[in-house]
Amino acid sequence: MQDELLLLHRAKSLDQDALAQVHNQYYDAIYRYMAYRVNDLQTAEDLTSEVFIRFLHAIQQKNAPQKTIKGWLFGTASLILKEHYRKKKLSKLTELDENQPGEWVEPTEKLEGQESKAILRQAITNLTDDQQQVLALRFGYDMPIREVAETMNKSEASVKMLQVRAIAALSRMMPDSEKT
Repeated sequence: MQDELLLLHRAKSLDQDALAQVHNQYYDAIYRYMAYRVNDLQTAEDLTSEVFIRFLHAIQQKNAPQKTIKGWLFGTASLILKEHYRKKKLSKLTELDENQPGEWVEPTEKLEGQESKAILRQAITNLTDDQQQVLALRFGYDMPIREVAETMNKSEASVKMLQVRAIAALSRMMPDSEKT
């Protein structure tokens, strides 16, 4: 924690090495969080970049985080995701085939996989924002419960309950064939 405060202090003075260290230290974590939530790697990359652009603007405008870089970055990432989905308004996009050229997949398996992804994505959108964020941090970023609690400003018990309820809700929404 002390190292993060020192890094934050250096970043506030626009120290280029400190800003690069913030980017290098947190980029992968924010990117995984975004990729888990949007399920499109290019969009996740763009949204992640937006988080760091806002961090730099906040520092330049003297609105920088006061105590924690990580918490501020994840909070901003969550806000950017909400803005992204608000703009997107459930526009229908065609998912591209992710298979490698020459990699043969039975058409029925391919359709079942696409259908499973679509069902899971839809089910996740039916969860509360807090439940979605807990799942993204826990499973997308592989963050321990304690860190999720700190990031979301919630108690560990609250995070555990959100996770349990989210998983239970997903299992209720998924067809029987997906529960095996």
